[in-house]
Amino acid sequence: MNAVILGIGSALPKKCVSNDELPSSLNTSDEWIVSRTGVKQRYVACDGETTASLAVEASAKALLMAKIAPADVDLIVLATVTGDYSFPSTATIVQRNLGIEKAVAFDVGAACSGFIYALDIADSRIRLGKSRCALVIGAETFSRLLDWSDRSTCVLFGDGAGAMVLGAADSPCGVQSCMVYSDGVGIDHLKTSGGISTTQTAGVVEMNGREVFRFAVEKFTESLEELLRLHHMTVDDIDLIVPHQANIRIVEKLMERFNIPREKVLVTIHKHANTSAASIPLSLAELGAGIFSKKNVVLLSVGAGFTWGAALLRFEPSAQPEDNIYEKKR
Repeated sequence: MNAVILGIGSALPKKCVSNDELPSSLNTSDEWIVSRTGVKQRYVACDGETTASLAVEASAKALLMAKIAPADVDLIVLATVTGDYSFPSTATIVQRNLGIEKAVAFDVGAACSGFIYALDIADSRIRLGKSRCALVIGAETFSRLLDWSDRSTCVLFGDGAGAMVLGAADSPCGVQSCMVYSDGVGIDHLKTSGGISTTQTAGVVEMNGREVFRFAVEKFTESLEELLRLHHMTVDDIDLIVPHQANIRIVEKLMERFNIPREKVLVTIHKHANTSAASIPLSLAELGAGIFSKKNVVLLSVGAGFTWGAALLRFEPSAQPEDNIYEKKR
């Protein structure tokens, strides 16, 4: 059995903040931010909007596209580092609010690589026969970890959620492979200034931008090379690359290294900024049902820790979301 993609969905906070609307005390400009990062705006959660509420909205849309009832979901894996509470898991809040009664639900914390980590777990459980229908979510309210006086970090991040429904099917399509890695050597280059066990506070984001940039370019390159070798593919065989949306310059380095045409790379950083674990599914959801017109889709991520990963998704271009090949457990 393969884990086939049945539906995707996304959610954004109501409030959108353009570069021109950032505090004047930051002493920055739209031109400065765009030229260095590619970010033009970001969405910021307001009162009443939480990681769970965004995840619920994105998941409901994904289930609707997939034509899957909540009762059919037996696994929820939610990638986030900005959960609603220290415990219970945000995944269980999503489970309750969607009325999913019989499912295993838990969170995964791998920062910006979280969605690929979550996808790997769901794919593995489906292949092992332990799950039949999975809801894989990336959701963050990263704005609540920001120091809004720190220009080097606060302009980069935003809030949002993306969700994907996976179903077990006897099909060559779906998740072809997931590769996930970590190396604790990078823990001090991107972290928060606090935590429950250390300072009893959440802290704020601290980043060594130069080191993060260097590492991201290196691991994007290595991950794509390894994925291509594993599947005996070249860049020409890829229909779409969906990288974690951290900085447009990182993406441009990747395109330059592999001579990848711009039309093969999905870029949404100008719309959403860096939404951490939500970045990749949020980008995928921009395509809506159009994702089913692709064949080979590559996901790439790098996150704090350092963590990184890559995945290959395969679709049947002639298929549409309504061609639901998911096989329910009899």
